[in-house]
Amino acid sequence: MKKTVMALEGQPKPLLWMATPQRLIAIDMSKLKINHYEDASKLKINHYESRDFEIHSLPVFRMLNLVENEFPFGMRFFIRDSKLYMVGGEKPRRGASPKLYPHLKNVGHDELFGDRGLSPYVYVLDLTRLDSSTDLDLLKHHTSMLAAKPTPIVEEIEGKIYVLSGTPSQSHCLLPTPMFEVYDPLIEQWKPLDQPPFYREGCSNCQEFEVIDHSVLGTTIYVLTCNLMDDFYHYYSYNVNEGNWKFLGESEDKLPVPYHFTPMFTGKFVPGYNDIYIFFLGDIPYAALIPSNDRSPTRYQALNEVDGALYHRQVASYSGLVVQLGEHEMCIMKPGSVQAKEGSLRPCHIILYMATFKVEKLLHSSSSAQDRGLKLLRTADASDVSQTSSHHDNDVQDIRAPFLSITCLSKGFYYLDEWGPEASYICSAFFHQFVNPRNVR
Repeated sequence: MKKTVMALEGQPKPLLWMATPQRLIAIDMSKLKINHYEDASKLKINHYESRDFEIHSLPVFRMLNLVENEFPFGMRFFIRDSKLYMVGGEKPRRGASPKLYPHLKNVGHDELFGDRGLSPYVYVLDLTRLDSSTDLDLLKHHTSMLAAKPTPIVEEIEGKIYVLSGTPSQSHCLLPTPMFEVYDPLIEQWKPLDQPPFYREGCSNCQEFEVIDHSVLGTTIYVLTCNLMDDFYHYYSYNVNEGNWKFLGESEDKLPVPYHFTPMFTGKFVPGYNDIYIFFLGDIPYAALIPSNDRSPTRYQALNEVDGALYHRQVASYSGLVVQLGEHEMCIMKPGSVQAKEGSLRPCHIILYMATFKVEKLLHSSSSAQDRGLKLLRTADASDVSQTSSHHDNDVQDIRAPFLSITCLSKGFYYLDEWGPEASYICSAFFHQFVNPRNVR
């Protein structure tokens, strides 16, 4: 396999694993630091107007180009028992130029692989092995899905893995059935689930419906689709206990959950705090304090301490990601692109804004304080958000008295040239601190 080669230095490193449609990247978290930027207008590539401003190379510990090593494009992953599982995806046509991979619809499928180029296979990387982060040997699992799944949605709920077909790159590509299935790790078996109402058997969703995004709250999966025939958005839900799909309408305002839990708002709960939720609204990271009862309002706080304040003004940004690091610790990631200097071989550079931070509740953020019904007030930061997001422009409001203390551990802009010509899209990411199972009692 073609891998970047770097020597091990001392003890195993704390790694943040990040998957793109084409690559699996391990980031050395110990090399991240706090970078300061004085002037947003100084954001340049390859010729800096300020000695105080610098974009660093992302501290990549290992990188595996999945497609060059004969794995499918667009796999998604889940983690279980310190093992990384990558599922689904599409196999590009053999001999196609890697420069075309970001535009897979122009490449075509390897018809001899899987189901006409779509992958039903599951690959696994054992993270309990000390050399797992250096070898990056993905092995084919002995079980496969009942049907191939391009760009799948993958979620673990109550110990089971739910996988839903996503959007194939080829408009003429028929989606294999079942399009929705569940894996029980205890008995190592896949089981078909009810057909999603936005797919018809034998249809191609590129011609009819496109899955835009999804979210999970409790035991319910929420899916946002776009009807390409009339260009309308449609919301659906699937409760894993009830085992049925429901159509929720065409407006997020009528969904039965708070908007920050709906699709298009990427977020995670803070480990150790089951009522603190970190999410992105446009380019701004926010924290939501979820009330303990229905009488109190949800409170919001802009995370100015780790916000790339100049980010949304200077960079063409893409969907952000929130990652849980450990007890009260979080990470936010926001990929994007910036214009390269005149005469550069590439018109733009892919960069990543990344910040890690520790979250602590303030005393007045208790449930009793919430029950007093603190009034929500709009701040200047919230006003900025209303200009950068098309969702709920008038809904997100900050409060003057913060309910969290945020300690920034690292933040900065980083080059992502390791991605090559790939679009700056992160499928998923997770943190892993190696623990030798022999030392666990």
